Amino acid sequence: MVDESGLRAEAEGRLRALAGEHARLRDDQWTAIRALVVERRRALVVQRTGWGKSAVYFVATALLRARGTGPTVIVSPLLALMRNQISAAERAGVRAATINSANADEWDDVHAAVERGEIDVLLVSPERLNNPDFRDLVLPKLAATAGLVVVDEAHCVSDWGHDFRPDYRRLRTLLAGLPPGVPVLATTATANARVTRDVAEQLGGGPETSPETSPETGAETGAETLVLRGSLERESLHLGVVRLPTAEQRLAWLAETLRELPGSGIIYTLTVAAAHEIAGHLRDQGHQVAAYTGQTDPAERLAAEQALLGNQVKALVATSALGMGFDKPDLGFVVHVGAPASPVAYYQQVGRAGRGVERAEVILLPGPEDRDIWAYFASLAFPAESVVRATLGVLAEEGTMSTAALETRVDLSRSRLEMMLKVLDVDGAVRRVRGGWQATGVPWAYDAERYARVSAERAAEQRAMLDYIATGECRERFLRRHLDDETAGPCGRCDNCTGSHRTPLTADGAVARARARLRRPGVEIDPRRQWPTGLKELGLSGRIGPARTAEPGRALGRLTDIGWGTTLRRLLADGAPDAPVGDELFEAVVAVLASWQWAERPVSVVTLPSATRPVLVGGLGERLASIGRLRHLGALAYRHGPPGRQHNSAQRVRALRATLAPPPGGLPAELAAGPVLLVDDRVDTGWTMAMGAMLLREAGAPAVLPLALATTS
Repeated sequence: MVDESGLRAEAEGRLRALAGEHARLRDDQWTAIRALVVERRRALVVQRTGWGKSAVYFVATALLRARGTGPTVIVSPLLALMRNQISAAERAGVRAATINSANADEWDDVHAAVERGEIDVLLVSPERLNNPDFRDLVLPKLAATAGLVVVDEAHCVSDWGHDFRPDYRRLRTLLAGLPPGVPVLATTATANARVTRDVAEQLGGGPETSPETSPETGAETGAETLVLRGSLERESLHLGVVRLPTAEQRLAWLAETLRELPGSGIIYTLTVAAAHEIAGHLRDQGHQVAAYTGQTDPAERLAAEQALLGNQVKALVATSALGMGFDKPDLGFVVHVGAPASPVAYYQQVGRAGRGVERAEVILLPGPEDRDIWAYFASLAFPAESVVRATLGVLAEEGTMSTAALETRVDLSRSRLEMMLKVLDVDGAVRRVRGGWQATGVPWAYDAERYARVSAERAAEQRAMLDYIATGECRERFLRRHLDDETAGPCGRCDNCTGSHRTPLTADGAVARARARLRRPGVEIDPRRQWPTGLKELGLSGRIGPARTAEPGRALGRLTDIGWGTTLRRLLADGAPDAPVGDELFEAVVAVLASWQWAERPVSVVTLPSATRPVLVGGLGERLASIGRLRHLGALAYRHGPPGRQHNSAQRVRALRATLAPPPGGLPAELAAGPVLLVDDRVDTGWTMAMGAMLLREAGAPAVLPLALATTS
């Protein structure tokens, strides 16, 4: 018999070491710990941010290790979260280490320390689970010796969740390989009823269905996965929405209001471009802030996290790269410039605030461009069945192929191709091996019905987010209901409950400064310098020689900018009329040219051919030639018609090589007189500019300067 009173006392002692002398286990924390340590069960804990989910697995780890079990393996999605968890583990007297993309030079030492029993907790990123060496050499040993497996941010397992990640699906293989009696814990703060059922089933059985429930949270008891689901109320959060019609007004309002917000916090944006734009303006206005995105250098990200933890900055201006698990209990505010695409994602992100303070401000600044950005990310959904079948056919025919080699045969962007392959890997149709991917020959069915239901769910979430912005009811109750929290009542704290709405008014001077920042023209376009893999038969491999490359170019703005982006998205949208560039945009393009510090001024203009906007592109080239007193040398041409739209670099280069050509009469001798300005409407992959520049360089142009209205990156 287990002495449960003694075990609980031991657990309480471990908790105090972790959280302080006054900490006491909640009833459901103990229920979860008992299920793991005594019953060796599988459990799913769905509780609000700050409830103490990490305390469950660190206390359980300490108890299990004291009883001779192997180390705990925690699958954790983000580096920031891993760093927080290692610090927390040390406070509980638990020795922790991590294996992730940022510490590859430490992997061998960590593996050796695990085998020697010197590590109590090993944190692993989900991407590691399907790394061939890790999967085949390390993972079997971990599964055989693990004392506990923890799946953090478990909503990522489910494609019904707001942040589905294919790599998480590999957990099914890990869990299936565990010896009998190894407990498993999954935790999340953001799972509605559908996601909860899906995750519980993937843990090895559906949620328990007995009517017996926990008085605190409604825990279900029975023979399957134990589900502990609690109230998601956050008593410190004061939710509000401020609706401002323009990007410059939102940015000006933020710059003024930031001075009044308590402590330090996070300003979320929907895009990388917006994060840098907003951070730049706030710094111009005297605020100590830093940008934080998935593209930020790992060392810079760590420095930014430490600066926020140490209150050395007022805020991090961040994308969802900082969306899960960042642990700063005294975070005083979260502001969103742009609305996330679902209430669930929004509540997850605002949950970073107010964990250790009595009041935290949560403000949403929605914009009309939000829906455009949602639509863009929605376009990256699972590919059509014909594309998937074609990919499986290529792999069956060719054998092992790298992702880069597959790009030459499958017309998908790199990110979508990798996502598709990961899903196929989990489904058993392909396998990742050293050197790339292999088809397994296992029959595979395209679950069109499920993909359609997931897509419909995403659309419903977007409509719900618009309803949240417009609602007059309690905002916290609105969000909690979308998480199926039936305990939700009026919070009494949000702007709707109190009737205290923040004023949207801003000073004219602040708006003017924000407008000047957002309308500052000019984004550098880096020229392509390396040919895509797999094009040797075209004579294109390795580096692009200096005699064939373009110079660094310029675009007026990014399509994802919050300044010029809105205007450019409208101008270049599918179905938008082909018309000359308006005076405001043209003057901005001229300003880009005026600020361009080129080594030598261009002497002529050439335009790229356009199947959809010949009037816009051709007219822009002619006006630039006229105002700049440059020779207008006309446009390049397409043989046999335009190449259509390709989604990855290899496919794009192959198509352009076959179609892009000099004009029917050839390129004039004046081309050699000096640098050429090469004009287009937008730069996507960058290969149209690169191939056009190569043609011009081979025809005698001493330099080519790319110029576009917009760039997508």
